[in-house]
Amino acid sequence: MAELQFLDLTDAPVDYLEAWERQRAVHAEVVAGGPGTTLLLEHPPVYTAGKRTEPHERPTDLSSATGEPVQVVDVDRGGKITFHGPGQLVGYPIVALPDHVLVVDYVRRVEEALILVCADLGVTTARVPGRSGVWLRATPATDAGPGRPERKIAALGIRVARGVTMHGFSLNCDVDLEWYDRFVPCGIDDAGVTTLSAELGRRVTVTEVLPLVRARLTELLAWEPYAATPDYDARPEPGRRPAVAREHADLRVPVLNPRG
Repeated sequence: MAELQFLDLTDAPVDYLEAWERQRAVHAEVVAGGPGTTLLLEHPPVYTAGKRTEPHERPTDLSSATGEPVQVVDVDRGGKITFHGPGQLVGYPIVALPDHVLVVDYVRRVEEALILVCADLGVTTARVPGRSGVWLRATPATDAGPGRPERKIAALGIRVARGVTMHGFSLNCDVDLEWYDRFVPCGIDDAGVTTLSAELGRRVTVTEVLPLVRARLTELLAWEPYAATPDYDARPEPGRRPAVAREHADLRVPVLNPRG
């Protein structure tokens, strides 16, 4: 299988709808037999709502510092609502899934790539069965300071059509977390959101993270066997029943039309 290609569009923020149209064009090329390609970019501030988004989870404030309203775009991916903006690396892997790779395995591989990127930078993360994305474990309060809740550092939302993936992931590098105060991120209201910069106590830019993401995605999307990072304790999303077995938890991934 040909090595995964990358299209680096990080020179300037890319409008979400423009990037979505670019995804569709690349998707058609991959369906026709073209090479798998990952778009890497940043977006101007925008909220994107997946098919499971509830009305109360949408942002309450759509203003921006420039006075221009921030869009809420309804998208054809799984999952709920999330935010994209400067300081966040967004990746759209558009790849044909081999016959032996299930959609769940693909999602886990993207998660694993991001877990390894965080580890490369000195941040320990893992999956939380029953919740998609990449997480930091909650830390208890001590004499040295207050505790911190379980918090998400990377989000995923996937669409698979004609055996080829679309949409993808976002990794918070140094994005302004105040944007997340305006809505319920991914519909999960009992946990927090964080960035690599907040965790490391220094500014971690998209430019710094970019080569790490390229290397880890290339490694994990070569479809070779890999040793998965151990999960944290399972926690279902609010309003969902607890997962009684890992295979049931694996089905709770933000995927739309896996057999389309």
